[in-house]
Amino acid sequence: MSSWSPTKYKTRNWPAYNTALKERGSLSIWFDPEMSWYAHRTGKRGRQPEFSDAAIQVCLTMKVLFGMPLRQTTGFVESLLRLAGLDWKVPDFSTLCRRQKTLNASIPYRGGTEPLHLLIDATGIKAEGEGEWNARKNGGSKKRLWRKLHLGMDEETLEIRAVGVTTSNVGDAPMLPDLLEQIPRDLEIATVTADGAYDTRRCHNVIAARGAAAIILPRKNAQPWKPTTAGAIARNEAVRACKYLG
Repeated sequence: MSSWSPTKYKTRNWPAYNTALKERGSLSIWFDPEMSWYAHRTGKRGRQPEFSDAAIQVCLTMKVLFGMPLRQTTGFVESLLRLAGLDWKVPDFSTLCRRQKTLNASIPYRGGTEPLHLLIDATGIKAEGEGEWNARKNGGSKKRLWRKLHLGMDEETLEIRAVGVTTSNVGDAPMLPDLLEQIPRDLEIATVTADGAYDTRRCHNVIAARGAAAIILPRKNAQPWKPTTAGAIARNEAVRACKYLG
C-alpha cells in the first residue's frame, strides 16, 4: 500500500499571486487629527496626566508591533507624527513605562448585526518556566507561572469584545460579570454561551440583568434553584429541558 502524499498545487495565476505577496509587505499608518492625543483634566487634585490613554496605547502598539524598546518607540512615533504633519508631543519612555501598568486599552472591532451573540471561555498562558518539551524530557523547573486569559467573542464576526487576565487560581465564573461590563450598555446582547463552569447563580443573574439568554450547560445532576430571580427561573427551565430531552 502506497503512503499518503500531500496534494501539490501549481500556481497558474502568477500576476494575482505576485500582487498578493506584495500586499503582505505593504504598511499604512495614519493618525486621525481629530483624536484626543492630550488628556482632559480629571478634576482631581495633584498633577494632571498630559497624554490620553489613546496616545499611550498608540505608542505601546507600535512597540509590540515592531518589537522595539521604549526609547526607540518614542523616536519612531515622533518620526511618524512628523511625516503626518502633526506637531503633537510624544510621551517619553518613563511615561510609557508608568502608564502601561494601569492603561485601560480599548479593543477595536468592526461590529456585526445586532443583537450580539457572545461566546465566553478561558484559557491558560504560560508566563514563566521551561517549555513543554524540556519539562517532559528533563523535568523542567518547578517555578512555572501561569496566567488565565478570559475572553468574550462575537459569534458572528469572531472578534474579541471583552478580555480579562487573572492568576491561575481564579475561576472562570467569577470573571463573567467583569466581561459583560466591558460590553456597552446600549448594545443589546441576545445570548451568552459558555460551558458548565459558568453554571452559577451569579452568572445567570448578571446575564438575565442584561436581558440576554444564557446558553450554559447545567452541571451534572443539577437540581432546580429557588425561583427568586430571573436568572434562576431561566436556569430551571434549562434543567427541566435537559431532563426531558436528555
